[in-house]
Amino acid sequence: MIENNQSVYIIGEIGQNHNGSVDIAKVIIDLVCRPIEEDLFHLDLKPMDAVKLTKRDLAQELSKSQMEALYNSPHSFGKTYGEHREVLELKDEEHYEVFKYAKSKGLDVIETLCAIGCLSLLKYFTPDYLKVASRDLTNLPLLNAMAETKIPIILSTGMAGKEQLDDALKIITKYHNNISILHCVSQYPTHPDNVNLNTLNYLKKNYEKYTIGYSDHTIGIATPLAAVAMGAKIIEKHITIDRRMKGTDQAGSLGPDGVNRMVRDIRLYEKSLGKEEIFIDPSVNTAKVKLERSIATKRVIAVGEIIQKEDLHLLSPGDGFKWAEKDKVIGRTVITEIPENEVIYPNMIS
Repeated sequence: MIENNQSVYIIGEIGQNHNGSVDIAKVIIDLVCRPIEEDLFHLDLKPMDAVKLTKRDLAQELSKSQMEALYNSPHSFGKTYGEHREVLELKDEEHYEVFKYAKSKGLDVIETLCAIGCLSLLKYFTPDYLKVASRDLTNLPLLNAMAETKIPIILSTGMAGKEQLDDALKIITKYHNNISILHCVSQYPTHPDNVNLNTLNYLKKNYEKYTIGYSDHTIGIATPLAAVAMGAKIIEKHITIDRRMKGTDQAGSLGPDGVNRMVRDIRLYEKSLGKEEIFIDPSVNTAKVKLERSIATKRVIAVGEIIQKEDLHLLSPGDGFKWAEKDKVIGRTVITEIPENEVIYPNMIS
Protein backbone atom coordinates (compact mmCIF):
# COMPACT_ATOMS: atom_id res chain seq x y z
CA MET A 1 0.00 0.00 0.00
CA ILE A 2 1.31 3.44 -0.92
CA GLU A 3 1.88 5.45 2.25
CA ASN A 4 -0.43 8.44 2.70
CA ASN A 5 2.41 10.75 3.76
CA GLN A 6 4.17 10.40 0.43
CA SER A 7 3.63 12.62 -2.58
CA VAL A 8 0.94 11.62 -5.05
CA TYR A 9 1.93 8.44 -6.89
CA ILE A 10 1.48 9.18 -10.60
CA ILE A 11 1.12 6.28 -13.03
CA GLY A 12 1.51 6.72 -16.78
CA GLU A 13 -0.60 4.04 -18.41
CA ILE A 14 1.06 2.85 -21.60
CA GLY A 15 -1.51 0.06 -21.87
CA GLN A 16 -1.34 -0.94 -25.50
CA ASN A 17 -0.33 2.48 -26.85
CA HIS A 18 2.98 0.85 -27.79
CA ASN A 19 1.07 -0.69 -30.75
CA GLY A 20 2.92 -3.96 -30.25
CA SER A 21 6.38 -2.34 -30.42
CA VAL A 22 8.98 -2.52 -27.65
CA ASP A 23 10.74 0.46 -29.23
CA ILE A 24 7.60 2.61 -29.00
CA ALA A 25 7.14 1.51 -25.39
CA LYS A 26 10.67 2.69 -24.65
CA VAL A 27 10.06 6.05 -26.32
CA ILE A 28 6.95 6.50 -24.14
CA ILE A 29 9.11 5.71 -21.10
CA ASP A 30 11.59 8.35 -22.24
CA LEU A 31 8.68 10.80 -22.37
CA VAL A 32 7.73 9.94 -18.79
CA CYS A 33 11.31 10.52 -17.62
CA ARG A 34 11.68 13.99 -19.11
CA PRO A 35 12.49 16.63 -16.47
CA ILE A 36 9.46 18.47 -15.14
CA GLU A 37 10.34 22.12 -14.64
CA GLU A 38 8.56 25.25 -13.51
CA ASP A 39 10.19 28.11 -15.38
CA LEU A 40 9.21 31.17 -13.34
CA PHE A 41 10.69 29.97 -10.04
CA HIS A 42 13.19 27.56 -11.63
CA LEU A 43 11.79 24.51 -9.81
CA ASP A 44 12.83 20.98 -10.70
CA LEU A 45 9.79 18.81 -9.95
CA LYS A 46 9.40 15.09 -9.43
CA PRO A 47 8.28 13.32 -12.65
CA MET A 48 5.89 10.37 -12.91
CA ASP A 49 6.52 7.48 -10.53
CA ALA A 50 5.52 4.49 -12.65
CA VAL A 51 4.42 3.16 -16.01
CA LYS A 52 1.77 0.51 -16.53
CA LEU A 53 1.55 -2.16 -19.21
CA THR A 54 -1.29 -4.56 -19.99
CA LYS A 55 -0.85 -8.28 -20.57
CA ARG A 56 -3.55 -10.40 -22.19
CA ASP A 57 -3.72 -14.13 -22.80
CA LEU A 58 -5.67 -14.34 -26.06
CA ALA A 59 -6.67 -17.94 -25.32
CA GLN A 60 -8.57 -16.56 -22.32
CA GLU A 61 -9.67 -13.26 -23.79
CA LEU A 62 -12.91 -13.39 -25.81
CA SER A 63 -15.40 -15.89 -27.18
CA LYS A 64 -14.46 -17.59 -30.45
CA SER A 65 -17.10 -15.62 -32.36
CA GLN A 66 -15.79 -12.31 -31.02
CA MET A 67 -12.20 -13.20 -31.78
CA GLU A 68 -13.16 -14.14 -35.34
CA ALA A 69 -15.42 -11.12 -35.91
CA LEU A 70 -14.34 -8.75 -38.68
CA TYR A 71 -12.74 -5.60 -37.31
CA ASN A 72 -13.03 -2.77 -39.80
CA SER A 73 -12.12 0.12 -37.52
CA PRO A 74 -9.51 2.64 -38.80
CA HIS A 75 -7.59 1.64 -35.68
CA SER A 76 -7.51 -2.03 -36.61
CA PHE A 77 -4.20 -3.88 -36.88
CA GLY A 78 -5.79 -7.02 -38.34
CA LYS A 79 -8.79 -8.33 -40.32
CA THR A 80 -10.46 -9.86 -37.28
CA TYR A 81 -10.56 -8.64 -33.71
CA GLY A 82 -8.41 -11.59 -32.68
CA GLU A 83 -5.75 -10.73 -35.26
CA HIS A 84 -5.89 -7.11 -34.13
CA ARG A 85 -5.34 -8.08 -30.51
CA GLU A 86 -2.51 -10.44 -31.43
CA VAL A 87 -0.54 -7.64 -33.12
CA LEU A 88 -0.88 -5.48 -30.01
CA GLU A 89 0.42 -8.12 -27.59
CA LEU A 90 3.98 -8.06 -26.33
CA LYS A 91 5.50 -11.44 -25.49
CA ASP A 92 6.58 -12.14 -21.90
CA GLU A 93 10.20 -11.60 -22.90
CA GLU A 94 9.29 -8.24 -24.43
CA HIS A 95 7.49 -7.17 -21.26
CA TYR A 96 10.68 -8.05 -19.42
CA GLU A 97 12.73 -5.90 -21.80
CA VAL A 98 10.41 -2.95 -21.22
CA PHE A 99 10.51 -3.64 -17.47
CA LYS A 100 14.31 -3.50 -17.41
CA TYR A 101 14.33 -0.30 -19.44
CA ALA A 102 11.82 1.40 -17.13
CA LYS A 103 13.71 0.29 -14.03
CA SER A 104 16.95 1.65 -15.50
CA LYS A 105 15.18 5.02 -15.65
CA GLY A 106 14.13 4.84 -12.00
CA LEU A 107 10.47 4.05 -12.66
CA ASP A 108 8.22 1.51 -11.00
CA VAL A 109 6.49 -0.93 -13.34
CA ILE A 110 2.88 -2.02 -12.95
CA GLU A 111 1.36 -4.87 -14.94
CA THR A 112 -2.34 -5.32 -15.58
CA LEU A 113 -2.86 -9.06 -15.92
CA CYS A 114 -6.06 -9.94 -17.73
CA ALA A 115 -6.09 -13.73 -17.28
CA ILE A 116 -4.56 -16.42 -15.11
CA GLY A 117 -2.39 -17.41 -18.08
CA CYS A 118 -0.75 -13.98 -17.90
CA LEU A 119 0.95 -14.91 -14.65
CA SER A 120 3.54 -16.66 -16.82
CA LEU A 121 5.07 -13.19 -16.96
CA LEU A 122 6.19 -13.56 -13.36
CA LYS A 123 8.75 -16.17 -14.34
CA TYR A 124 10.75 -13.33 -15.87
CA PHE A 125 10.35 -10.52 -13.34
CA THR A 126 8.32 -9.23 -10.42
CA PRO A 127 6.39 -6.02 -11.10
CA ASP A 128 6.19 -3.44 -8.34
CA TYR A 129 2.39 -3.71 -8.45
CA LEU A 130 -0.20 -5.86 -10.18
CA LYS A 131 -3.26 -4.05 -11.50
CA VAL A 132 -6.75 -5.50 -11.71
CA ALA A 133 -8.61 -3.95 -14.65
CA SER A 134 -12.15 -2.74 -13.98
CA ARG A 135 -13.64 -5.51 -16.10
CA ASP A 136 -11.89 -8.16 -14.01
CA LEU A 137 -12.97 -7.05 -10.55
CA THR A 138 -15.59 -9.83 -10.68
CA ASN A 139 -13.08 -12.35 -12.09
CA LEU A 140 -12.55 -13.92 -8.68
CA PRO A 141 -10.39 -16.85 -9.85
CA LEU A 142 -7.97 -14.33 -11.45
CA LEU A 143 -7.99 -12.20 -8.28
CA ASN A 144 -7.20 -15.28 -6.21
CA ALA A 145 -4.26 -16.22 -8.45
CA MET A 146 -2.90 -12.67 -8.40
CA ALA A 147 -3.28 -12.34 -4.63
CA GLU A 148 -1.43 -15.61 -4.06
CA THR A 149 1.71 -13.98 -5.47
CA LYS A 150 1.71 -11.51 -2.51
CA ILE A 151 2.62 -8.72 -4.96
CA PRO A 152 0.84 -5.44 -4.00
CA ILE A 153 -2.41 -5.01 -5.91
CA ILE A 154 -4.16 -1.96 -7.35
CA LEU A 155 -7.90 -2.30 -8.06
CA SER A 156 -9.92 -0.16 -10.48
CA THR A 157 -13.64 0.18 -9.74
CA GLY A 158 -14.81 1.37 -13.18
CA MET A 159 -17.47 -1.33 -13.56
CA ALA A 160 -18.08 -2.12 -9.89
CA GLY A 161 -20.41 -1.22 -7.07
CA LYS A 162 -19.83 -1.81 -3.38
CA GLU A 163 -20.83 -5.48 -3.52
CA GLN A 164 -18.36 -6.29 -6.29
CA LEU A 165 -15.57 -4.33 -4.59
CA ASP A 166 -16.18 -6.06 -1.26
CA ASP A 167 -16.18 -9.50 -2.92
CA ALA A 168 -12.84 -8.69 -4.56
CA LEU A 169 -11.34 -7.46 -1.29
CA LYS A 170 -12.55 -10.59 0.49
CA ILE A 171 -10.57 -12.73 -1.96
CA ILE A 172 -7.36 -10.66 -1.92
CA THR A 173 -7.23 -10.11 1.86
CA LYS A 174 -7.01 -13.86 2.39
CA TYR A 175 -3.41 -13.40 1.24
CA HIS A 176 -2.44 -9.79 2.03
CA ASN A 177 -3.71 -6.26 2.68
CA ASN A 178 -1.31 -4.40 0.40
CA ILE A 179 -4.15 -3.02 -1.69
CA SER A 180 -4.92 0.30 -3.36
CA ILE A 181 -8.38 1.20 -4.71
CA LEU A 182 -8.84 3.57 -7.64
CA HIS A 183 -12.13 5.28 -8.34
CA CYS A 184 -12.68 4.89 -12.07
CA VAL A 185 -15.44 5.25 -14.67
CA SER A 186 -15.13 2.89 -17.64
CA GLN A 187 -16.45 5.30 -20.23
CA TYR A 188 -13.88 6.27 -22.85
CA PRO A 189 -13.68 9.25 -22.74
CA THR A 190 -15.67 9.88 -19.56
CA HIS A 191 -18.38 12.55 -19.78
CA PRO A 192 -18.02 15.18 -17.02
CA ASP A 193 -21.53 14.35 -15.74
CA ASN A 194 -20.41 10.78 -15.07
CA VAL A 195 -17.08 11.36 -13.30
CA ASN A 196 -18.56 11.62 -9.78
CA LEU A 197 -15.39 12.54 -7.94
CA ASN A 198 -17.32 12.44 -4.66
CA THR A 199 -16.88 8.68 -4.83
CA LEU A 200 -13.36 9.43 -3.59
CA ASN A 201 -14.84 10.76 -0.34
CA TYR A 202 -16.95 7.61 -0.02
CA LEU A 203 -13.95 5.35 -0.56
CA LYS A 204 -11.80 7.30 1.90
CA LYS A 205 -14.48 6.99 4.60
CA ASN A 206 -15.45 3.37 4.01
CA TYR A 207 -12.11 1.83 2.96
CA GLU A 208 -9.74 3.89 5.09
CA LYS A 209 -7.23 1.08 5.60
CA TYR A 210 -6.40 1.16 1.87
CA THR A 211 -4.74 3.79 -0.31
CA ILE A 212 -7.38 5.56 -2.40
CA GLY A 213 -6.71 7.04 -5.82
CA TYR A 214 -8.24 7.85 -9.19
CA SER A 215 -7.85 6.33 -12.64
CA ASP A 216 -8.85 8.99 -15.15
CA HIS A 217 -10.44 8.65 -18.58
CA THR A 218 -11.55 12.26 -19.05
CA ILE A 219 -10.11 14.59 -21.66
CA GLY A 220 -7.49 16.98 -20.31
CA ILE A 221 -5.91 17.34 -16.88
CA ALA A 222 -8.47 19.27 -14.80
CA THR A 223 -10.18 16.19 -13.35
CA PRO A 224 -7.06 14.39 -12.07
CA LEU A 225 -5.93 17.67 -10.49
CA ALA A 226 -9.30 17.99 -8.77
CA ALA A 227 -8.99 14.38 -7.60
CA VAL A 228 -5.63 15.17 -6.00
CA ALA A 229 -7.18 18.18 -4.25
CA MET A 230 -9.85 15.82 -2.89
CA GLY A 231 -7.22 13.55 -1.41
CA ALA A 232 -6.42 10.99 -4.12
CA LYS A 233 -3.00 9.49 -3.37
CA ILE A 234 -2.65 7.77 -6.77
CA ILE A 235 -3.38 9.19 -10.21
CA GLU A 236 -3.39 6.99 -13.29
CA LYS A 237 -3.64 8.46 -16.79
CA HIS A 238 -3.16 7.05 -20.30
CA ILE A 239 -0.05 8.42 -22.02
CA THR A 240 1.30 8.35 -25.56
CA ILE A 241 3.96 9.96 -27.71
CA ASP A 242 1.42 11.21 -30.25
CA ARG A 243 -2.35 11.42 -29.76
CA ARG A 244 -2.81 11.17 -33.56
CA MET A 245 -1.23 7.73 -33.76
CA LYS A 246 -3.26 4.73 -34.82
CA GLY A 247 -4.87 3.00 -31.87
CA THR A 248 -8.14 3.28 -29.96
CA ASP A 249 -6.60 4.76 -26.79
CA GLN A 250 -4.24 7.28 -28.40
CA ALA A 251 -6.66 10.19 -28.84
CA GLY A 252 -7.85 9.96 -25.23
CA SER A 253 -4.32 9.85 -23.82
CA LEU A 254 -1.97 12.62 -22.74
CA GLY A 255 0.76 13.50 -25.20
CA PRO A 256 4.13 14.97 -24.20
CA ASP A 257 2.80 18.44 -23.40
CA GLY A 258 -0.16 17.05 -21.47
CA VAL A 259 2.08 14.77 -19.40
CA ASN A 260 4.33 17.72 -18.54
CA ARG A 261 1.42 19.97 -17.57
CA MET A 262 -0.41 17.38 -15.47
CA VAL A 263 2.64 16.24 -13.51
CA ARG A 264 3.86 19.82 -13.10
CA ASP A 265 0.53 21.02 -11.75
CA ILE A 266 0.14 18.07 -9.35
CA ARG A 267 3.63 18.62 -7.96
CA LEU A 268 3.03 22.37 -7.65
CA TYR A 269 -0.22 21.64 -5.82
CA GLU A 270 1.68 19.42 -3.38
CA LYS A 271 4.16 22.23 -2.72
CA SER A 272 1.37 24.76 -2.27
CA LEU A 273 -0.41 23.00 0.61
CA GLY A 274 1.87 24.22 3.40
CA LYS A 275 0.70 24.03 7.03
CA GLU A 276 -2.67 24.46 8.70
CA GLU A 277 -2.31 27.92 10.23
CA ILE A 278 -2.35 31.58 9.22
CA PHE A 279 0.88 33.54 9.33
CA ILE A 280 2.90 36.18 7.49
CA ASP A 281 5.31 34.36 5.23
CA PRO A 282 8.75 36.02 4.91
CA SER A 283 8.33 35.94 1.12
CA VAL A 284 5.65 38.65 1.30
CA ASN A 285 7.70 41.17 3.30
CA THR A 286 8.76 43.21 0.27
CA ALA A 287 5.19 43.47 -1.01
CA LYS A 288 3.93 44.15 2.52
CA VAL A 289 6.23 47.15 2.95
CA LYS A 290 5.51 48.47 -0.55
CA LEU A 291 1.73 48.06 -0.62
CA GLU A 292 0.30 48.16 2.90
CA ARG A 293 -1.04 51.45 4.28
CA SER A 294 0.53 53.58 6.98
CA ILE A 295 -0.79 56.61 8.87
CA ALA A 296 -0.08 59.74 6.81
CA THR A 297 -0.88 63.46 6.83
CA LYS A 298 -3.79 65.11 5.09
CA ARG A 299 -2.08 68.53 5.38
CA VAL A 300 1.27 70.11 6.25
CA ILE A 301 1.76 69.82 10.02
CA ALA A 302 4.23 72.32 11.46
CA VAL A 303 6.70 71.85 14.29
CA GLY A 304 4.96 72.19 17.66
CA GLU A 305 1.47 71.28 16.40
CA ILE A 306 -0.44 68.50 18.12
CA ILE A 307 -1.71 65.86 15.70
CA GLN A 308 -5.49 65.41 15.53
CA LYS A 309 -7.42 62.44 14.14
CA GLU A 310 -8.87 64.59 11.34
CA ASP A 311 -5.29 65.35 10.18
CA LEU A 312 -4.74 61.70 9.25
CA HIS A 313 -5.50 59.16 6.56
CA LEU A 314 -3.73 56.07 5.19
CA LEU A 315 -1.18 55.86 2.37
CA SER A 316 1.48 53.44 1.15
CA PRO A 317 4.23 52.42 1.85
CA GLY A 318 3.48 50.19 4.81
CA ASP A 319 6.57 50.83 6.91
CA GLY A 320 4.94 53.37 9.24
CA PHE A 321 2.25 53.24 11.94
CA LYS A 322 -0.82 51.08 11.22
CA TRP A 323 -4.32 52.42 11.99
CA ALA A 324 -4.48 50.03 14.97
CA GLU A 325 -1.55 52.07 16.35
CA LYS A 326 -3.23 55.49 15.86
CA ASP A 327 -3.06 56.21 19.61
CA LYS A 328 0.72 56.39 19.22
CA VAL A 329 0.24 59.31 16.78
CA ILE A 330 -2.90 61.22 17.79
CA GLY A 331 -2.18 63.78 20.48
CA ARG A 332 1.57 63.76 19.86
CA THR A 333 3.60 66.90 19.20
CA VAL A 334 5.35 67.28 15.85
CA ILE A 335 9.12 67.81 16.23
CA THR A 336 9.98 68.12 12.53
CA GLU A 337 7.64 69.52 9.91
CA ILE A 338 5.67 66.81 8.06
CA PRO A 339 4.58 67.63 4.48
CA GLU A 340 1.09 66.93 3.18
CA ASN A 341 0.39 63.31 2.14
CA GLU A 342 3.50 61.89 3.76
CA VAL A 343 3.81 58.89 6.06
CA ILE A 344 4.46 59.75 9.70
CA TYR A 345 7.46 57.99 11.25
CA PRO A 346 8.44 57.78 14.96
CA ASN A 347 11.32 60.27 14.58
CA MET A 348 8.86 62.98 13.46
CA ILE A 349 6.83 63.09 16.69
CA SER A 350 7.50 63.38 20.40
